[in-house]
Amino acid sequence: MFRKVKFVISISILLIAGLVLIRVWVNLKERKASETQKEKEIQDVSIRGADMQLKKIRFVEDKHGRKTWELEAKSIQQYQDQNMMMLEDVKVTFYSKDGRTFTLSGNQGKYYQDSKDMELVGDVELVSNDGYRFRTHSVSYRNEEKKVSTPDPVEIEGELIRLVGKGMLVDMEGKTLKVLNQVKTQWRGRAG
Repeated sequence: MFRKVKFVISISILLIAGLVLIRVWVNLKERKASETQKEKEIQDVSIRGADMQLKKIRFVEDKHGRKTWELEAKSIQQYQDQNMMMLEDVKVTFYSKDGRTFTLSGNQGKYYQDSKDMELVGDVELVSNDGYRFRTHSVSYRNEEKKVSTPDPVEIEGELIRLVGKGMLVDMEGKTLKVLNQVKTQWRGRAG
């Protein structure tokens, strides 16, 4: 009889141990699934906070029958409470009254819907249709003034000139460009 009790106790212990191991395994699987979900939530945090997300967009603004600017982006996330859009792989083309165009591009940007102001960061480039190319890390565009500025190092190239410096202000309507500090200019000869 003692052997039967010992056998029943052993079987009970094995069953309890098996149930405990199964429960531990299930808990570990649930924890791993929970951690995976949390990682996904962290990756999607900027999207989740957005009121709307769009891929491959294009906006055009016309005033009095004349195109004033055109914006293209790989994706946008709109935040209604801030009246702002976050942009990825941005390209904006501005059309001046005299027919000149300026194309501004960058990796990421913010567009403020009320003011139509914009900030771009990462591999920023401004190209004019008359052959000038400007490169920097970040720029701010002020729509009301039609001005582009940066405090960062800049590089400007044209057919006859290469200029580097720090800080810049471009007045697109006034057709002026100012490099603010540490300016170095290299003139290029014309091939003739």
